[in-house]
Amino acid sequence: MQVFVAEADVERTRNVVGDGLPDAFRGWPTRFGWDDVPVSHHVEVATLDSFTHERLGFDPLSEIALESWLATPQQLLLEATAGSVVHDPGGRLARMRDALAWYPDDVWVWLLACQWRRIDQEEPFVGRTAEVGDDLGSRTLAARLARDAMRLCFLLERRYAPYAKWLGSAFRLLDASTTVGPPLEAALAADTYPDREEALIDALIAVARLHNAAGVTAPVGEEPGWFHERPFRVLGSARFVDACLERVTDERLRALPLVGAIDQWVDSTDVLSYPRGVERLAAGRWTP
Repeated sequence: MQVFVAEADVERTRNVVGDGLPDAFRGWPTRFGWDDVPVSHHVEVATLDSFTHERLGFDPLSEIALESWLATPQQLLLEATAGSVVHDPGGRLARMRDALAWYPDDVWVWLLACQWRRIDQEEPFVGRTAEVGDDLGSRTLAARLARDAMRLCFLLERRYAPYAKWLGSAFRLLDASTTVGPPLEAALAADTYPDREEALIDALIAVARLHNAAGVTAPVGEEPGWFHERPFRVLGSARFVDACLERVTDERLRALPLVGAIDQWVDSTDVLSYPRGVERLAAGRWTP
């Protein structure tokens, strides 16, 4: 739990919480630790400003810069906007959560383009590795594509993707899981490349249908084809990239390479779980 109070009340409130919590509540201990975390209660008392500064590195109640949207991992945006609010008499917390509820439209569509680009770049490699007898490489690439397809579904449904440990659990709550989930599971379970290819194609067609149903762009063809003259069937995701880019009007975004936001090109836990890490990394002084 987080309790937000005025700066002058932080220390006093911390003492009230620490002194007033019973040892247990309904049979559960109120103080606990894990690994290297010492035993303590986990009621955080802070100002709202210090919370957003430490978790996000910017003030969401001011105009949010494009750089802030792109440098903030989705799992941290989710942390700031999920969970129930027990008491918010001034409405300031609600305004903060509303500001962070989802990306501005241009940013969202550009991120979709970047996610489709990731899929477009690697979908033929599942077959190309299998062709030279690299079954482990083919399976590994299929798993990468499965994760990228899942994260694309989060974007299409305007839901922030969580920390990797919870990605599958959260994916099951998406509408997309009913059509995209089964073929992805089949692709990861396939023992042969032909079965793997067929399942991946089915999954990506399902994602393409979700894209068109969402009306994000002008309708895009959903039929798969061959990878140039090679014997590998692919969706050909580049046309979805192009359709998204046609909708992006922000010249700053259009001028950027299609690598996306921080968690589309970085998957280090130390970066994505450490809110100020990107800022410090950019400044050349990474200190976890």
